[in-house]
Amino acid sequence: MIRVLVVDDDFMVAKVHAGFVGRVPGFTVVGTAHTGADALTEASRLRPDLVLLDIYLPDMSGLDVLRRLRDSTAESDVMAVTAARDVDTVRTALRGGVVHYLIKPFTFDTLREHLERYTAAHRQLAGAGEVGQDDVDRLFGALRPAQVSLPKGLTPPTAELVGRVLRDSAGDLSAAECAERAGLSRVSTRRYLEYFVAAGKAEVRLRYGGTGRPERRYHWVSSSR
Repeated sequence: MIRVLVVDDDFMVAKVHAGFVGRVPGFTVVGTAHTGADALTEASRLRPDLVLLDIYLPDMSGLDVLRRLRDSTAESDVMAVTAARDVDTVRTALRGGVVHYLIKPFTFDTLREHLERYTAAHRQLAGAGEVGQDDVDRLFGALRPAQVSLPKGLTPPTAELVGRVLRDSAGDLSAAECAERAGLSRVSTRRYLEYFVAAGKAEVRLRYGGTGRPERRYHWVSSSR
């Protein structure tokens, strides 16, 4: 299990983010903090693998917390989770070594995807004595979400809907089955499914019946695989 410390000045937001983390397999929340001082204390006490760190804290900037974590003996990775959008803050966070920078508000699916990519990178390093360039390329590729643009005519909300239906399915689905569950047309749904295949988020298998063309069956590919 990857142990996570959630840091946010808003008690309710911290609770929501902790709930999000708890829903992702392989992750467990070991503590929450609402000030920079508490974050440093809890990080020292709990030694989490990952800290979800807000930038806007009441007593100090999350960037100061990040610096102090890096100056201490703590070996926690840090993922910035914040409403801060200014370039200087983003640049400072990146220079400070954050593994990701999530801008609030975001959905559970967005956080889950970033956590799964973090897990993929974490597993690639586990037990490795040395790495080659190909290993490093795969590692940094896992940390950076693939940027595949939606084709013309496809929209992010519908893509999220189709993706959620496919992801939540116990097995693979045909375009017709996915369309029925999503409440969309089969033709439209198939376009989204083929987009996910092109983006590497889904795979397609052919099921051969007695007669006619083989049926295309889609299943979601976990990025932690």
